[in-house]
Amino acid sequence: MAKLCEEGGRLYANALRTGRIARADVEPAPCLMEFALLHPDPDDANWLRPVPPSVALAQRLHPIEHEITERRRLSIELADAFEPFMALTAQTTTSTHSITVLEGNDRINAALDLATAQCQHEMLTVQPSGHRPERSLVQGLERDRPLVERGVSIRTLYQHTARYSPEKLAYTDQFANGKVEYRTIDELVERLIICDETVAFIPARDDQKVALELRHPGLVGYLVKVFEFMWARAVPLSTGAPYETAPDGITDIQHSIAKLLIEGHVDEAIARRLGMNVRTCRAHIAKLATALGSGSRAQLGFLIAQSGILNKDHPPRGGDGTP
Repeated sequence: MAKLCEEGGRLYANALRTGRIARADVEPAPCLMEFALLHPDPDDANWLRPVPPSVALAQRLHPIEHEITERRRLSIELADAFEPFMALTAQTTTSTHSITVLEGNDRINAALDLATAQCQHEMLTVQPSGHRPERSLVQGLERDRPLVERGVSIRTLYQHTARYSPEKLAYTDQFANGKVEYRTIDELVERLIICDETVAFIPARDDQKVALELRHPGLVGYLVKVFEFMWARAVPLSTGAPYETAPDGITDIQHSIAKLLIEGHVDEAIARRLGMNVRTCRAHIAKLATALGSGSRAQLGFLIAQSGILNKDHPPRGGDGTP
């Protein structure tokens, strides 16, 4: 659609004020003729007269109104054509539950905000260790605080490394007086949020830019059971450190590392799965090697298998040494 140029607007205004305009004066503004804002002066071919604005506007609107009418007619025809199919889906809506793909942080956060705003009883979260930017922590506070104020209970699982993260400890301190429980465990798979056992959110891509919103009772119920399985094996954040040395001289975290070493994982993969940096992971591996008397990485794997430490049950311990 053509646009009235600035020079054309100025000349048209002058023509309306004076009643006519010289034909030679409008040559720099061809948009005047495109908009049919001028017509030849019947008394003098060298002059043009302005078309009244109301008439010019009606001429421009007519094709637009015609197009709108035609599109309305088409939309009615499409609605009529799809009405029988809509009726069919309405009959099965009660047995069909959505799995919604959320792309981008804005959509993910909007869906989380809505779900938490509607949460009335309990929220379960699994938060693998890793640096969270300040903006993410602020969003978490803004989302969780109204829940706590409404009396909604929150249970959150972190990895053991969260005990040594000032930002996470500061975050948990914000809700020390609410119905909030925090526990830690050596290894977590992925982030998980469940509200009132009716809706769950899981990541769909490693970069956390795509998530799935799950509302199928079977799927949500399964994820609740997974959460409870991990929760029962986790250590309350308020109790003693889970890295205490066991009677065999090896800490819980070193037992976890030993298991992953035997499975063939490299240092980087072990660190990622246990939520620690590679340097810390290698320090634990060195301590494990010292405890078992290993002089090399290859010998360490053999000694782990020979020692039988992975055949023992090493439950997480609280501050008093009890499971």
